[in-house]
Amino acid sequence: MKQRIFGIETEYGLLVKGDGDFSYDPMEIANKVKNHVFSKNLGVLDLHYRANDEPPGNGGFLLNGGRLYLDMGHLEYASPECSNLVDLVTYDRAGDTLIQEAVEELGWADHVSFIKNNVDLETNATFGCHENYLVGRGFPFDERDNLKLLSSFLTTRLIYCGAGRIGSCDPHPFRDWENVAPDEKHGDEVNFQISQRADHIPNEFYRWVQYNRAIVNTRDEPLADPSKYRRIHLLVGDSTMSEFATAMKMGTTTLMLEIMQLGVAKREWILADSVQSMRSISRDPDFKWHVKLASGNSSTALELQWDTLNTCKKYLAGTDRETDWILEGWESVLTDLPKGPEAVIGRVDWASKYWMLNEFRNEENLEWNDPWLKSLDLEYHNLNKETGLFWGLEANGDGYRKTTDEAVEFSKVNPPRGTRAHGRGELVKKLMSQHAHMGYLIDWIGFRLSKTDEPFLMLDPFISYKEEIIEHLDQFVPQQETEQGKGMENQRGQGKKSYE
Repeated sequence: MKQRIFGIETEYGLLVKGDGDFSYDPMEIANKVKNHVFSKNLGVLDLHYRANDEPPGNGGFLLNGGRLYLDMGHLEYASPECSNLVDLVTYDRAGDTLIQEAVEELGWADHVSFIKNNVDLETNATFGCHENYLVGRGFPFDERDNLKLLSSFLTTRLIYCGAGRIGSCDPHPFRDWENVAPDEKHGDEVNFQISQRADHIPNEFYRWVQYNRAIVNTRDEPLADPSKYRRIHLLVGDSTMSEFATAMKMGTTTLMLEIMQLGVAKREWILADSVQSMRSISRDPDFKWHVKLASGNSSTALELQWDTLNTCKKYLAGTDRETDWILEGWESVLTDLPKGPEAVIGRVDWASKYWMLNEFRNEENLEWNDPWLKSLDLEYHNLNKETGLFWGLEANGDGYRKTTDEAVEFSKVNPPRGTRAHGRGELVKKLMSQHAHMGYLIDWIGFRLSKTDEPFLMLDPFISYKEEIIEHLDQFVPQQETEQGKGMENQRGQGKKSYE
């Protein structure tokens, strides 16, 4: 693929500080926040069932081409399709902003906190951050070695993509089944680990996304022309607060996919057991990240990432400015990681969090499992800039910015250019103004405006469709104009009659 399309789906955690004056439960809060966003004319709610658990009004598409909805009790935001990393990071943060602003406008900021993380530290329930990458239909995805290659890369990228967490959980309900992380040890006490999702991934690859999560999801749902495209849908990654971490997570992965497509990714990178390696990398207290390769040799996650980077440089350097930026950022973070967490503060979430918590722990003489420390762990991910710990890094200049506040503000109500999200945003805008009376059914790959209207398909994600959508909508005369037209005809008829 010479062009790129990215997307991120984020499920948000929710903390409620209830008292006598505030008694809403989390489900009610999520629903009211979602409804508040749409009440501000920022999008259109679904009028139809999308699935048995997605009734009308459960969510809808936004003016920016993205989607806000409820998923199994969580408020979830899906970014619009983006053709570059700057747009992706901007629209990802636009979703965070829409939600936090809704909380504040409802007057709930003192009671409700939306948390952009992946685990409830009390119940160890997990919720996801899903990554989407468009590849050509010819991408070698169905070959077992290629799945293992991708799995190994996603396992070792934890060292700069992890969000970090205090503690651990017994993650695998299938641990007594054959071939499910057979080498893993149970009962290990973990003070801090670099990934939030590592404890919740029992399989290397699997088709379905719920209950039996895998490093590589093999479901084939392109949301585009299936004869031309495939969508790589990943649920293994952590939600990242740092713009640099988000860009590296998505950017390095797309370069890995590109060298796989070229056939130059090395089979020597395949790990003996990616699931077990993911846990051991995440839980390594010394940050050495030793792994065992399928060949029987030993290596480290850092060494494998360096080799992957150098291969990408050899075959992809100079392709375009974005590719070179990814390569430069990738090299900088791999160079600095061995220097310790302090060297990558603001760029790597787990390292930023570890440094903050460790400093506070030492000052207050706390154990890692202290509830106070756990509450600070969650506060790192709080979307509220007044209380969220991450935002202090940005305020102090330690948080790397790839976007701007002005760009985020613009992206709340305007779609990105260069993908079909542009046309979808125009459709939502028209439905909220000239065509507010109409019924509609909207999905990622198209829409339909009435039972008799033929579906308008948007199968090529690289096409805007904006002009075609406007032309299609012009067929439908708004009800108001129709009523006015009838009134004018009646007036003309009466005038003619009285004249005669």
